[in-house]
Amino acid sequence: MTVGLRELKKQQTRQAISDTATRLFMEHGFESVTIAQIATAAQVAKMTVTNYFPRKEDLALDYHETFTASLARTVATRSVGESALAALRREFLAGVARHDAVIGFSGPGFARMLADSPTLTARLRELHDLREDALAQVLAAHTAATPGDLTPRAAAALLTAAHRTLFQQIMDLTLEDKDNQEIAAIVADTAHQVFDLLEPALTDYAVRTQPS
Repeated sequence: MTVGLRELKKQQTRQAISDTATRLFMEHGFESVTIAQIATAAQVAKMTVTNYFPRKEDLALDYHETFTASLARTVATRSVGESALAALRREFLAGVARHDAVIGFSGPGFARMLADSPTLTARLRELHDLREDALAQVLAAHTAATPGDLTPRAAAALLTAAHRTLFQQIMDLTLEDKDNQEIAAIVADTAHQVFDLLEPALTDYAVRTQPS
C-alpha cells in the first residue's frame, strides 16, 4: 500500500524531531534539554513537538510502541507446532544477528544517555511492564485461559524477565565499549542459557495447534 504524500511528510517530520531530540539528549543529557530547545533545533513549533510526542521520554524512546508489542506479536504469529518459548527464542536470536535496537542494540552514546537519566530508566521499566501485559493478554487468548487463571500472567512474567535480563546485558556490554559483533557473540550464548532455564516449565506451553 502506497503511503500518501501527506502521511509521508508527517513521518519525515516525526523522525526529524526524534533524531534532533536524541542528538541533543546525548550531547547535554536528557534532563537538561527542554522541549523548546528541541523545537528550535528541529525548526518546528513547540506545539508540533508535543503533538507528535506527548511525553518527552518518547522523543528518546521513539520505538516504544514497537517495543511493547514485540513479544506479543511474535507469539501471536508463531508457526503451527511452535511454543511461545520457542518462538521468542527464535526471534530473539534473529534480533541478535541483525543487531536490533528493540532488543537493546543502541550504541554507546545512546546507552549512556539512558543509563544517566533516572527519567528514561523509569520509562524503560514501564515499557518492560507494558510489554509483559501485552504478552499475557496474547497468551491468555491463545490458550483459552479461564478468567482468574494466572498461568498466562506467570508465563508472561518469566518470558519477559528473560528478555529484560538480556536487554540489560546488551546495554551493559555497550557501555563497556564492546562493538556490536562482540556483543552479539556474547549475548547469543547467554540467550541460550537463559531460555534453557525456562524449558522445563514452558516447553509445551502455548504450542500453536491451528494456523492463524
